[in-house]
Amino acid sequence: MAKILIVDDSTFARARLRDLFEKSGHEVVGDAEDGVLALSLYKNLQPELVTMDHLMENKSGEDALKEIIRHDPDARIIMISGSSDHKLEERVLQAGAKAFVAKFDGHLKLLKVINQVMKS
Repeated sequence: MAKILIVDDSTFARARLRDLFEKSGHEVVGDAEDGVLALSLYKNLQPELVTMDHLMENKSGEDALKEIIRHDPDARIIMISGSSDHKLEERVLQAGAKAFVAKFDGHLKLLKVINQVMKS
C-alpha cells in the first residue's frame, strides 16, 4: 500500500481522507493545509503519493503541483477539485499530475484511482 501525503485546506477533509486511507491499508505520512507546507513536507517525508486539493490559500494546489514536479519529476500526485472543469484537468495533467478526481466522484473512485496510479 501507499505512503500518502494529504494536502487540503479543510481540516475536516484531511481527517476524512486520513480515515479512508488508513482503513484501506494505506499509511498517511503527513498532511498539509496549503501548498507551501505541502512542498516542505514532500521534501522531508518523501511520500509515494500525494492527494492535492486544488483551491487553497497561500499557494494553490496547481502551483504546489508544479513545484513538487520540478523537485521530483517522478512524483505521483492526484489533484482533487470541487470542480469538474475540463480545462483545469488538462492543465494539471500536463503539469505532471497522474490523475484528476472531482470531489463529488466519491471516495470509492478516489481509492480506485490511487490503486491505478500506484501500479503505473
